[in-house]
Amino acid sequence: MGKSSSNRRRAPGNATEGPCEVRIIGGRLRGSLVPYDGDPRVRPMKDRVREALFNLIGLQVVGSHVVDLFAGTGALAIEALSRGAVRATLIERHFPTAHQVKLALERLELGGVSQVLPGDAFYWGKRLVEPNAAQEGLPDGSIPWLVFCCPPYQLFIDRREDLKALIASIVEHAPAGSRIVVESDERFDPAELCRADEWLVRTYLPATIAILRIDPV
Repeated sequence: MGKSSSNRRRAPGNATEGPCEVRIIGGRLRGSLVPYDGDPRVRPMKDRVREALFNLIGLQVVGSHVVDLFAGTGALAIEALSRGAVRATLIERHFPTAHQVKLALERLELGGVSQVLPGDAFYWGKRLVEPNAAQEGLPDGSIPWLVFCCPPYQLFIDRREDLKALIASIVEHAPAGSRIVVESDERFDPAELCRADEWLVRTYLPATIAILRIDPV
């Protein structure tokens, strides 16, 4: 993927203004660039945090269906596809951003293994656990899921209980072998999540990452 017309890169995740790019860190698309328009509300995960996250997940990403509930730039899902995920569903409520994500996926020749769903993550999160989810482009239960729940940090304040309920529903319905990843800041304690003692928690200030593996019952 070529550079954006700005021909500039800045550290992703900072509240900078103007366009920049997010670099894919690992896998077959390593070094590819994903456009980012600089909007601090999108807040792509910083390189060092994304690298640490995928080091923690390791080969568990291989063969999974990624669901990125708050896709933003799409970098998390693209990183997962680069590292061996077989399909990705990206949900983004800001329609212009969703369109840009779709273009980025097509430029990286990932259009055939991905789908961008413009709309609200809370709506699509409910659809995810319904029996006919596959008809919407969402994963069925045939392969493990890799779910990223990395919303704007303020959502953990404004819609705290809704987020906790959404995560609990996904945890309840995810097939064995799935991974659920939640990113927050210091204002939210992962101990509030369902199955609190089972989450692997790491802090990379200002981010806190919590990862849950869904084991067979």
